[in-house]
Order: sequence, then structure tokens, then C-alpha cells
Amino acid sequence: MPVLAATFTTAIVFFPVVFLYGVSRFLFTALAAAVVFSLFASYAVAMTVVPLFCARFIKSAHGEAGHHPGETWFERFLRWFNRRYDQMLMRYDIAVRRSLLRPLATVVSILGICLFSFALFPLMGLGFFPRTDPGQFVINIKAPTGTRLELTNQYIQQVEADIRKAVSSKDLDMIVSNIGITPDFSAIYTSNAGQHTAFVQVSLKKDHRVGSYEYMRRVRLKLAEDLPELSTYFQSGGLVDAVVNLGLPAPIDIQVSGNDQKQAYKTATEIAANVRSLRGVSDVLIPQDLDYPGIQLNINREMAGRMGVSSKEAVDNVITALTSDSMIAPSYWVDPKNGNNYLLTVQYPETQVDSITDLKQIPLHAVGNLNSTNLDAVSDVTMINTPTEVDHYQLSRVIDVYVSPAGEDLGGLASKVDKVIGHTKLPENVRVTVRGSVEGMQQSFKSFSVGLILSIILVYLILMAQFSSFIDPLIILLAIPPGIAGVIVFLLATHTTVNVMSLMGLIMMTGIVVSNSILIVEFTRSLRKMGMPVEQAVATACRVRLRPVLMTSLATILGMIPMALALEAGSEQYAPLARAIIGGLAASVIVTVFIVPAAYLLIHRKEEQTTPTAAS
Repeated sequence: MPVLAATFTTAIVFFPVVFLYGVSRFLFTALAAAVVFSLFASYAVAMTVVPLFCARFIKSAHGEAGHHPGETWFERFLRWFNRRYDQMLMRYDIAVRRSLLRPLATVVSILGICLFSFALFPLMGLGFFPRTDPGQFVINIKAPTGTRLELTNQYIQQVEADIRKAVSSKDLDMIVSNIGITPDFSAIYTSNAGQHTAFVQVSLKKDHRVGSYEYMRRVRLKLAEDLPELSTYFQSGGLVDAVVNLGLPAPIDIQVSGNDQKQAYKTATEIAANVRSLRGVSDVLIPQDLDYPGIQLNINREMAGRMGVSSKEAVDNVITALTSDSMIAPSYWVDPKNGNNYLLTVQYPETQVDSITDLKQIPLHAVGNLNSTNLDAVSDVTMINTPTEVDHYQLSRVIDVYVSPAGEDLGGLASKVDKVIGHTKLPENVRVTVRGSVEGMQQSFKSFSVGLILSIILVYLILMAQFSSFIDPLIILLAIPPGIAGVIVFLLATHTTVNVMSLMGLIMMTGIVVSNSILIVEFTRSLRKMGMPVEQAVATACRVRLRPVLMTSLATILGMIPMALALEAGSEQYAPLARAIIGGLAASVIVTVFIVPAAYLLIHRKEEQTTPTAAS
């Protein structure tokens, strides 16, 4: 019965995985399925193979092999271990009996300490996924609007020089810079929006000693000191962050949408200025610009008609002259010798149009019209300010504000950003939406909390059915609060945020501590059925079940220590899971062996007091 109950309760605590949202659901569904299948496979082996092995290989009484003299080092270790364990067991037996003298004070004091630990939760950071060292980083750079490509190139040379000063030559592998933009189809492959923008990719060597985020901090400080006129935004460039952010460049993307772009940009600028002053913000960037120098060409349809040129033909001639585009008027030439087809395009020399005057003198040709006319004869050319890019989300034009946190505390920064947005007076028809990985984090945490409550209810129902009692399952579940308190304290001590990984560790810890509590309650019930008094049955059950409780918990803790230390590259991702299990188990094992017997005695001792009275 205790093995079956422990198997079901450990498996059912993975029920919240069904409620996870987005990327986290796909990552942990396989983990939950593997754990559940392995649990039931282990139960089948425990009920069939293990009894056969016990009958075949166990020849001496329990504990006897650890006390008789022996020659091997293993037998000497067993004698030393059993001697130490017996001493600890005597001290524990004395401590349990003292706690059973005042069971109410024991339960209240332990639960009070747990509630105090819960009060430390606001001090913890909230993150979606733990940071991993990607071994690279990307710097998005924006010079003052209207900066020529030649000057932007000089800026990037200074940026590369600062990177080489901030990053050790032993760790630096490669620097690749992408400057400006070409007005053709290649523009869809770059994040640059104009000749004043660029991005620099920095790759570190595989065995780099300093982490990527530390180098990002050093380079950020160096650029702010040497090139304050540049706007920079740092990204890790890792695959994990790209997946978690759902393709967006920032974990917090504040999107300001509205029909009037100038109003939306003004609102975005105000929000960006307020967010930049918040504590815990590393980078803030508005990728769009509305004041980029542009040229507006207004075709006079009446004059163009008199010259025999349509508006489309005039525009096609200008595009062909400036950039050449084979899709405007495709022309093919067939080589008579080999029959090969060639696509012909015509383009002005790069130095042909260097001024507004040259632009106005571009000749326009029309189909069926042998004579050409200059562009200024049919149009007006004026200088304007134009957007560098016009972004849309669900058909609405948006201005983005990229916000990057200084650490892993994404939830705390998101709360501050929400307050800034709430205090910002929005113009009419202007809306503000927050997207990015923070959206998935909030949805996952909400769904996870609902799933965790449902899983605890399911565990209670299963225990209630197996123990045929409404009260004993509640006593068993008293092991969960100390475990949660241990998770909070240990994560705080190791400077680990509450994220999806640490929440999965909380789930696994819950299943184990409930199993330990089941061992004590079930054995106590068995001793009471044999006629033993409640207090004596509780003390005996604690003394007998202490060894399996310690074995289960210590084996799990020791197995999780290498993962918690995060010694290998990329192991930072799973360290919060291991730390949550270690902290929760360590606290729960120490507390459960006192609070569960005290609560059982507090509730069931009334049964012995009423039984003699009823008999008399």
C-alpha cells in the first residue's frame, strides 16, 4: 500500500505540465512522461523482482552484517556507519518523544517558520528560463539619424576597437560587422534599417574563461564611455533566448500602435525615457526612426500626360536608373551561337547621380515615344523626413521599445514596466501592448499555479481513497509546506530566480516528500491496528521509517549536486531544477519527521481518550 500510494502521488504531481504555456509545455511534456513511465516500471520491478532477490541474497537478520567483526574495508565501513547511525537514531528518538509531549506547539511553531519563509518570496527574482552562456553576443548599433555610411563605418571601427580592449584576446574568437543596408531584396536578411544602423556579432572561443554576459557588461560600459552618441542594444545571440522570445529581439517588447505614427513615436519615446531610468534595466532601444532624410517625388499627372509618360513609367525609370531592378521591365537576349538566354538590365554608373540636380535630369522614356524628357519637367522633388521602417503587428502599425533586463529577474522588471505604462497618459487611439518572453512567462506561471492546486487536490483524493480517511491525507500533505519553504530559502541563498526549471524541481520535490510522509503515516496505522497506543505507535514508526526516508532523500540530493553546481557548458539551464529539489528535500526531511508524527498524535489521541470513556 505505501509503495502504491507513493507511486501514484509522485506521478500525479506532474499534472501541472498539461497547463504550461508555449515553449515550456513542449520542453517539459517529454520529461513528465519519462518520469511517470519510469515510476510505474519501477513499481512493477519492486513488486516482482525485488522480493525474489531479497529471498535469494539476504541471509542474515536486518542490520546483523553491520555489527559482526570483518576484515574487508566495506565491512569496517558498515560497522562505523551503523554505529554512527544508531547514535543519531537515539538522539532523534529522544527529540521526537519531546516533541510529542507538546504536539500542538510543535505543529504551530514549524508552520510558523514556514509562513515566515513564504514571506521571503517577494525578495526572489522571477524569470522565464535561466540564463545560459551562449559563447557569443550581438550588438545592435544606431548612430544619429542621417549619418552617412562612411561615418557609420568609422563608428563601427571604433566599436570593434573597444570590443578588443574589453574582451580578452585569449577569449575573443571573431568579430563580424554588418553596416548599413542595400535597397534590394537582401534587406529582408538584416535587422539594419538605414545607413546609420549596424550590428556587430562577437564570437568567443569554446574554452573562454569569462562568461558572455560579463563581457557584454564590460563592452556596454566601454561604449557608453567612448561613444555616448551611439544607441546600443545587446543580445545574447543564443538559440535558447531566440526560442523563448518567440523570435523577438527582446524579452520585453513594448509595442505602441496607432494610426498617427508621430503620436505613437512620441508616446514610445516617453515610455522609453521612463523605463531607461528604472533599476534593473540594461538596454532600451527604439529601432524605428521617423526623421530619416528622404526625397519625395510628386508626379504632375497633367504634365506627364502631355509628354506621353505615365506615372508608372516615370517611377520605373527612376528606380531603374538608381538601383536597377530586373523585375520592372524584363528583357531577354538569346545568344545565336549557343542558344543561352540572358537577362538584360540597364543601370547608371554609381557616380552618375550624386546630387538633386542629377536626379532631376534623369531622362524618362515611354513606350512608343522616341523622345525623352527630364524628370523635373513632369515632377516636383522635395526633401522630407521619412520613417526608416514601418513595422506591423496584426495589420496595425507599431513602434517598438526593446527592453533588456540587467539580470534574470524578468518578472520584477515587467512589473515596473507595467507601472510606467499605467502612469503614461496615452493619446486618443494609441494603444500599448507588451510582448516577448515576458508574455509567455506570465501565462506559464498562471497556468502552472492552477495546475499545481489541482494536482494537490488529486493527490489528496488518491490518498483519501487508499487510506479510507479524510484526515490522514491532510497529515501527509503537511510535508509540502516545509519543502516549499526550503526551496525558497535555498534559491535565495544561491541567488537563483524562480523560473520554469525551478518550478519543475518544486513538482518533483513535492512527490518525494509526500512519499516520505506516507511511510510514517502508513506504518503508524499498521501498528495501531496491532493494538499499540497512538503515542507509542507514532514514535516507533518514526524510528523504524527514518532509515528509508533518509536513504530516499539523500540519494536524490547527492544525485542532484553535480547538476546544481552547473560545472559544464549549458548546464546552467538545469541548475535551478536541481537546486529546488535539494533545498526542498533537505528542509522537508528535517521537518517532516517531526511535524507529521506531532500532527498525527494531535488529531488521533482523542480517539484513545474517548474509547475508555465509552467502554465505562
